[in-house]
Amino acid sequence: MHGPALSGWLLMALCALTGAYCLLRTRGETGEGRRATRAEALMGFGMAAMAVPATVVPPPAWGWAVYAVLFGAASLRALWFSRRGGHHLHHLVGSAAMVYMAVTMAPGGGGAHGAHAGHGGGTAHGTAVAGGVPLLTGLLLVYFAAYVLRSGVRLIPLAAVGTDAGGTSDTGGGPAGGGWASRPELALACRMTMGIAMFAMLLTV
Repeated sequence: MHGPALSGWLLMALCALTGAYCLLRTRGETGEGRRATRAEALMGFGMAAMAVPATVVPPPAWGWAVYAVLFGAASLRALWFSRRGGHHLHHLVGSAAMVYMAVTMAPGGGGAHGAHAGHGGGTAHGTAVAGGVPLLTGLLLVYFAAYVLRSGVRLIPLAAVGTDAGGTSDTGGGPAGGGWASRPELALACRMTMGIAMFAMLLTV
């Protein structure tokens, strides 16, 4: 997004790898766990596509509408399943944040689109207007910062348990002993990675 194209490519690669890992995890999950990992895979790939440097691959004007519709549907899905608890409330916030960024980056939707297109020097569309709603952006930044810190704190004991028990601890939905794709510390690390990426993307709004 903002900054040198290299930063955009690194963010894209990080999100794509995270999405791919979440997709692999769906094979070892069932029920709520599978729904959650599918939502996380969609989020990872969506953020990867949004992070592609626009100076190298200019996004089509209709692309932002596709993001908004896709993640709007994901938000409704997360809202429906959130009545069961679990990780769906976080997916709801993440999907809503993606809709917010897509609307803000759309032509005429805010300054983030022009800045995203510029990537560290001028704006490709020749305009730079105000970005998103500062209060909403700030609330989302606080949420994802708190989520990353909380995930980091939870990751430390999980990693220790995984080392002591040979990686056979509970996955929160997946079967124990299901191999590296179902290790709880890796799943939590992926969620934390996406939280960091979302925080970085929101800084550009």
